[in-house]
Amino acid sequence: MRTRRMVHALVTATAAGSVLVACSGAGGTSASGGGKSINVLMVGNPQMEDIAKLTKDSFTKDTGIKVNFTVLPENELRDKVTQDVATQAGQYDVATIGAYEVPIWEKNGWLHELGSYADKDASFDKADLLKPMVTSLSGSDGKLYALPFYGESSFLMYNKDVMQAKGITVPERPTWQQIADIAAEVDGAEPGMRGICLRGLAGWGELGAPLTTMVNTFGGTWFTKDWKAQVNSPAFKKATNFYVDLVREHGEAGAPQAGFTECLNAMSQKKVAMWYDATSAAGSLEDPSSSKIAGKVGYAYAPTAETKSSGWLWSWAWAMPKTTKNADAASQFMLWASSKKYEKLVGERLGWARVPAGKRASTYDIPQYRKAAASFGDITLKSIEGADPADPGTQPRPTVGVQYVAIPEFQDLGTKVTQEISAAIAGRTSVDQALDDGQKLAETVAKNYQK
Repeated sequence: MRTRRMVHALVTATAAGSVLVACSGAGGTSASGGGKSINVLMVGNPQMEDIAKLTKDSFTKDTGIKVNFTVLPENELRDKVTQDVATQAGQYDVATIGAYEVPIWEKNGWLHELGSYADKDASFDKADLLKPMVTSLSGSDGKLYALPFYGESSFLMYNKDVMQAKGITVPERPTWQQIADIAAEVDGAEPGMRGICLRGLAGWGELGAPLTTMVNTFGGTWFTKDWKAQVNSPAFKKATNFYVDLVREHGEAGAPQAGFTECLNAMSQKKVAMWYDATSAAGSLEDPSSSKIAGKVGYAYAPTAETKSSGWLWSWAWAMPKTTKNADAASQFMLWASSKKYEKLVGERLGWARVPAGKRASTYDIPQYRKAAASFGDITLKSIEGADPADPGTQPRPTVGVQYVAIPEFQDLGTKVTQEISAAIAGRTSVDQALDDGQKLAETVAKNYQK
């Protein structure tokens, strides 16, 4: 049952921007041949761009179901899908969401349960899905409400040639201070190269993701267990100052506008020597058709300060809004998109490094994938398995979540606070002012939960 507060907390104005559409048919019921077509809304990451290219000649060819893809940048995707699902507009049959949205939206009755569809398809092999992915995409009833497309944690990626030329050995488990020292040393190692890329683009899932992992390992948190806001606490300030200073001193050009996509481009085009971000980026960095450093990338666990680990846990997953009128066709697409069969298709057509991994145990037993992912596969799997959403920092939390707080209000709170921090990166405000303003917003949210 929807509540006014829930809808208000979730719905934000849809961001302006261009939409990339890869069409294999219009939405709704096709007039020709009596076939079905579905509308799919998804984030514009490389793995999604791959499936948009492969669907027509594989899934549609085999099933007759045409797919109309709408692909958006991450922040715009989050606004668009939230608006559509929360208001029950019913424009999309399938959408990519993640571990943050699933438990909240399931509790509100907005999502179809998908575990039963997976159980009926023996070839899907639900038991093969990694436990952290299943747990993060399940509802309060223990049932699956989204099917993982790929899973990820976070780690450090670095240019091995640059490190070798400088005589630097990057530790397998570095501290943030070690990374800051290395960033200073390799800044300018090649013409136009900066030391590190860290997201500076505002958004709870953009800048907010790596920043919150840093806050966790520096001893901070958004809220204490009893819902006391901590945004301007000493630990939160220490982490945020460290992050902002590192980006301002040794980070990528145009940092306030740089999100995942921009950092991926900067790293693959040798514009930065290091990058801390999602483990799912490795497949793109190792693709020689688009990356200038394929085969020359080193990987290390997420940097830490006061904790033993700090990698996040996330899955971009396929969800079906309750409003769809094409549940059967939509479920067929989602089962295919999350299947072993699709992973094999990507490996054979596009290259095994580009397989949307991180969701199935069997992926890491495929000889071709093991060879292609030799430099990053093992550390990715261990990072995913080692992430602890229930205890990601140094003190108890009121909700689960490594790089987010699992309440509806966090989407708006995290975005507003990171807008101020992005402004600090740009030099338009101070970190202290940004976090003092953020503390007031967090205190307002906390009042909803303090009892």
